[in-house]
Amino acid sequence: MDALFPSTLNPDSMVYLNQRWVRLADAQVSVLDRGFLFGDGIYEVVPVYGRRPLGWEGHAQRLRMSLEAISLAVPLGPSDWQDIVCKLIEQEVADDQFVYIQVTRGVAKRDHAFPRPAVSPTVFAMTTPFKRPNETERTQGVRAVSIPDLRWLRCDIKSISLLGNVLAREAAVSQGAQEAIQFRDGVLTEGGASNIWVVRDGALLSPPRSPLLLEGIRRSLLAELASGLGIEAQQRAISQAEVETADEILMTSATKEVLPIIALDGKPVGQGFPGPVYARLREAYDAAIRALAH
Repeated sequence: MDALFPSTLNPDSMVYLNQRWVRLADAQVSVLDRGFLFGDGIYEVVPVYGRRPLGWEGHAQRLRMSLEAISLAVPLGPSDWQDIVCKLIEQEVADDQFVYIQVTRGVAKRDHAFPRPAVSPTVFAMTTPFKRPNETERTQGVRAVSIPDLRWLRCDIKSISLLGNVLAREAAVSQGAQEAIQFRDGVLTEGGASNIWVVRDGALLSPPRSPLLLEGIRRSLLAELASGLGIEAQQRAISQAEVETADEILMTSATKEVLPIIALDGKPVGQGFPGPVYARLREAYDAAIRALAH
C-alpha cells in the first residue's frame, strides 16, 4: 500500500486524468488548479450495478447542463464521456461501483475572473466499489435534523464548491442523525446530500424544479416508479410545517438510493417506522436495478 494513501481505496486502480490513464496513487494536479483554489468546477456521481450504470443519460445531460451554466467548454462529446465511463467500469473488480467525474476550469494564475485566454480544463474520472445502503437503513430507516438553507442561489449547478453541503451534513452527524433537511424561508429545498420527498394522504410530494435545489436523477426515476405504481406524485412548494407533520419522509441520492427518514429533530415521522409508500417504492427501485441485467 502506498504511504499516506487511503486504505479503503486501491492505489493501483486506473483513473482518467487529462487524456491519460494513470494509477490513482500517481494522479496529480497543480496547486494552481482553479478547482483547488476556487472550487471552480462541476462533478457527477453515477451509480453502477452489475457493471451497468443506472440513469447514465440523465447524468450525462446534467453534466452538460452544469458545464454550460458555468461557461466551461470541454472538448469531450457524449460518446467520449461514455467511453471513459465504460473503461473505468471494466477495469474495476467490483460489480457494483460508483463513477465520479470532475471537471475544473484548469490551471491558471490566481485571479477570480476566468483566465483569458481560456486554459485547458482539468478532467478527472475514477470509479470505486459501491457499498449499498445496509439492511438496517433500508428496513429501519434513518434520522434527520432540520436546518436553515444558507447556501448560494444556484444549487441546481452540481458544483464542487460544496462547503454549504458539508456543513449541513456535519450538522446532522454531530446530532446523531444521518441527514439534514434544509428549509429556505420556511419552505423545503433538499437534504445536505440528497433530495427529500414527503408523503401526505398517500400522495408523494417533492419541491418543484428551481435554482434552489439540485435536480437529482432519482427525482425523475422515483416519479416514474410512483406513476407505475399508481401513486400520485406532485411537485409543489412544501412548507416546513407539512414536512414536520408528514406521514412519511424519504431521501434519495445516487449512493443512498431511496431510504425512509423515521425521525426528524428527535420526533417520530408518522408512526416512527418506514411507511407503505416507501415500501412499494423501495421494491420498485430494487426491481429497476435488477432490470439492468436484462
